Amino acid sequence: MSLDTSKFVQRHSHSHTSGSTDISAALNSGAWWAQWNPYEVTIWNDTVPNSWKKCAMDHVYFGENEYSGSLKARISSIFVVFIVSSSFTLLPLILTKVDGLHVPRAAYLFARYFGTGVIVATAFIHLMEHSYSSIGSNSCVGMSGRWSEYTWCSGIVLFTIFTIFLVDLLGDVFIERHYGVSHSAEEDHIEAAITANNKNKEEADGASEPFSNDVESSLQKNEKAGSDNYETESSDVVSGVSDEVIIESFRSQLGAFLVMEFGIIFHSVMIGLELGTTGSEFSVLYPVIVFHQSFEGLGLGARLISISFPKSKRWLPFLLCMCYGCTTPIAMAIGLGVRNKYMAHSFNMSIISGVLDAISAGILIYTGLVELLARDFIFNSKRTKDLRKLTYMVVCTGAGAGLMAFLGKWA
Repeated sequence: MSLDTSKFVQRHSHSHTSGSTDISAALNSGAWWAQWNPYEVTIWNDTVPNSWKKCAMDHVYFGENEYSGSLKARISSIFVVFIVSSSFTLLPLILTKVDGLHVPRAAYLFARYFGTGVIVATAFIHLMEHSYSSIGSNSCVGMSGRWSEYTWCSGIVLFTIFTIFLVDLLGDVFIERHYGVSHSAEEDHIEAAITANNKNKEEADGASEPFSNDVESSLQKNEKAGSDNYETESSDVVSGVSDEVIIESFRSQLGAFLVMEFGIIFHSVMIGLELGTTGSEFSVLYPVIVFHQSFEGLGLGARLISISFPKSKRWLPFLLCMCYGCTTPIAMAIGLGVRNKYMAHSFNMSIISGVLDAISAGILIYTGLVELLARDFIFNSKRTKDLRKLTYMVVCTGAGAGLMAFLGKWA
């Protein structure tokens, strides 16, 4: 039984040369792997390495560029993805920063915790799976050379998780040793002070319980801690917590967010390249990636508005949103620029894609489980005060994770 070459013909049916002609050209390329002909090698041939068979069937060897046309549609997709992903990322900021807009607390909680579920599912369903398919033990790379001697995908994820853990731990230790208060205790202290300060305002607005408050009142912390250098206002609101602690809190929150965005951006680059150079799958990937980028952006934006930015840095949240919104379109444009040369399934691109996805997975696994789920649910001392709100948060988180897991069927 010979290797199945029908996929080769299918892949090359959109090009000007036939599948057999492409393989003939590859056999004459002089590459070491061209010493065997996939039309002649059988699955049971012990003289040919299994890694070669796997690479040949996965089109790492004897494969070629997959671009299948639809240039106008791909160009328009750059602008569509940019507008949609940027809009969803900016939406939470706009709704909470524009005067006169009163957003129900339920809508704010939905965006925040739906985004949490999206981020966690992205780590496991999209990033880890893509990494294993690129450099895992059953992949072409994972069966070749030194890549076959160790579970590199899991190792990279583990190394990344512990690296982020050490950075997070050292940051907490620094704050505790220099300012005498732990990061978690500092957040509880600040939140308690702000809650007490807002109590009269909430009663005056007729709010019977926190779940029904406007986002505006729930984000008083951002507004109060937003004065330049965290002077007068922040010290009045957060009695007993020094300006230095508040500044360190801002840096810590921003640092955690930047790590999370960094991991997502890695993934967005690979998504953009894939959408710009993919073959006939473009019509399926296009709408899926639009939804994918939208939900990820919503999660990022919802997390961003929970950070207390000083007035001198009020421009920074918008810049961070645009960084995410621009990443995938830029990668798509680069992909279109090299569309006739880019080999998505080549050995080197499989390594690059697999390593980047593994790093991103490690970042988002730590961020999603520790910074988001554990901090918002497990270590939240106020979670039992409003069980209806807690239930709603859990449902929103599950909905976000479930939807992104569903999208993993296509991308």
